[in-house]
Amino acid sequence: MESLYEKLQQIEDRHDELILLMAKPEVASDYDAFQRLAREMAPLTDTVTLYGQLKDRKTEQEENSSLIATEDDVEIIALAKEEAKVLESQIENLENLLKIALLPKDPNDDRNVIVEIRKGTGGDEAAIFAGDLFRMYSRYAQLKDWRIEVLNSHESSIEGFSEIVFSVKGKGVFSRLKFERGVHRVQRVPTTEASGRIHTSTSTVAVLPEAEEVDVRINPDDLRIDVYHSGGAGGQNVNKVATAIRIVHNPSGIIVTCQEERSQYKNKTKAMEILRARIYQEEQAKHQREISESRKAQVGSAERAEKIRTYNIPQDRVTDHRIGKSFFGMPKFLDGHIDELVEALVANEHEKNLGEALTV
Repeated sequence: MESLYEKLQQIEDRHDELILLMAKPEVASDYDAFQRLAREMAPLTDTVTLYGQLKDRKTEQEENSSLIATEDDVEIIALAKEEAKVLESQIENLENLLKIALLPKDPNDDRNVIVEIRKGTGGDEAAIFAGDLFRMYSRYAQLKDWRIEVLNSHESSIEGFSEIVFSVKGKGVFSRLKFERGVHRVQRVPTTEASGRIHTSTSTVAVLPEAEEVDVRINPDDLRIDVYHSGGAGGQNVNKVATAIRIVHNPSGIIVTCQEERSQYKNKTKAMEILRARIYQEEQAKHQREISESRKAQVGSAERAEKIRTYNIPQDRVTDHRIGKSFFGMPKFLDGHIDELVEALVANEHEKNLGEALTV
C-alpha cells in the first residue's frame, strides 16, 4: 500500500506545480502553453480531491486510535470503536476509488473523435452492414447526448455505404468509442437470398481522436488541394459548381476527400479536420506506447479472421472476441444500446492495467 500513497503524493505535487506554472504571467499570456498545462492538470484534479479526502480520514483514524488508547470512559471508548469501523470502511472505499483513478489512462479519452466505417468483404451485404453500424453509432450518440456530423460519405449502389466518415463530439467520447476499432463481422440471411443461406460479411471501423491545431502543426506548403465536382446528391448545384475538396498531405501521403457540403469552404474545413486527426493518430502511433496502433493496424485488411466482434442475426447474439463474451437482444443492440458491452470492455481494460497502476 506504500506505493499507492507514494504515487498519490507525486500526483498531488505535480498538480500543485501545474497551478503555480499556470499562474505565471508568461504562461498565462501564451495560449498554447497554458492549454497544454491545463490539459495535463484536468485529469489530476479529481484524483487529488479524493486523495485529500483520504488523508482527512487517515488523520481522523489516527486521532480516534489515540482516543481509544488514552480514554478511560467506557461509553466514549465504545463510541470511538464504532467510529473506527466507519472510518476503516471509508478509507478502504477511498483507496479502491484511487486505485481505479491511478489506472493508466489513454491521453485521448476526453477527446472528440472521427469515425471511419468502410465496407470490407462481402460485397453489397458489407455495404449494408456499414450502414447498420453507422445507424448504431448514431443512435448511441443520441442516447449519450453527443453530437454527430457526417464529414464524408460514399453511398452504395443499393443500400448502405462503401465508406462513411463522421465526427462525434461530447463528453468522454473517445473513452467509449475507442473499443469499436477493428473488423466487425455480421452473419445473416440477405433479403435477396432465396435459399435462406447465411452470408458472412465484414465492415471496418477506425476511431481517430480529434486533433486541434495546437496538437498538429500543418505546413500549408506541404498540402496539395484539388477542387472538383462532387459526385453525390446535390441537384443542379453539383453540375454547376465545383465544391468537393481533395487534400493530399505530401510528407505522409495521406489523402482526404470531402464533398458533403455545397460550400467549398465548409468542405475544406471538414477535410482539414479529418487530416489533422489522421496525422495526429500516426504521430501517436510512433511516439506513444499508449496509442500503439496506426490506422492500418486498427482496421487490418478486413479479412474475416481479424474480427473483433461478430453479429449473429439468426441467433440474436453479438459476441466480442476480445473478452469472449456474448450478449443477446440484437435489435436493441443495433439500435444503439451497446453500453453493457462497452462497460464489459472498460472493466477488462481496468483489470489488465491494474497491475501497472502502482508502478512508480
